Amino acid sequence: MSPNREKHVVTILKPLLARNRSWALQQRQRNPHYFRKHVAGQQPQALWIGCSDSRVPAEVLTGAHPGELFVHRNIANMVLEDDDSLMSVLQYALDYLHVSAIVLCGHYGCGGVQAAVNLPNMPLSQEDSALARRLVHLRRSLANELQHYQQAEDDETARLNRLIEAHVVTQVGHLIASQPVRQAWEQGKTLDVFGCVYDLQDGHLKELVHQDSMEARHELKHSA
Repeated sequence: MSPNREKHVVTILKPLLARNRSWALQQRQRNPHYFRKHVAGQQPQALWIGCSDSRVPAEVLTGAHPGELFVHRNIANMVLEDDDSLMSVLQYALDYLHVSAIVLCGHYGCGGVQAAVNLPNMPLSQEDSALARRLVHLRRSLANELQHYQQAEDDETARLNRLIEAHVVTQVGHLIASQPVRQAWEQGKTLDVFGCVYDLQDGHLKELVHQDSMEARHELKHSA
């Protein structure tokens, strides 16, 4: 092993392993069966779709334990029907885990949304990369809101926060229009969909939108 590689292992991996051992020991001391109860399988009640941002870990900010949340995270918590990773998670959560709720969570200070705003002036706009394509999708989905963002006269933080909230609502719209979610409602399943935003400054979640399963089934029935 090269000296640089060895240093990387010491400074990055070993502290993670040490904290893991400490956490596992604490859980067993509190409950000797803590890990054993999860071996047979999982029965989470909710699917969490969040941002990959390292400051927004679903289980930490909700105080959830292993087995409580089925989690998918991506850049800027986007819902794209051609994203096989997301759609496979969504299908598995609904068809096999039978979750009764989906929480789509964005966060203030989202770098993905900020990058989408600045995309035309970034070198990334000239790339044909996965990240560039995702930001192009994101910017397009915010086309209407971007005009309000650019014309608003208040401070940058407030304007960006409103844009992030609009982004969450838009992605929830994509989610409830997706085939797996619509199929779940058509089959009479209980499935509520929530759109939330996380505030990095105080650690609080705020609900922005909620689609109740009974209302959704009623709307689908009358639109058929």
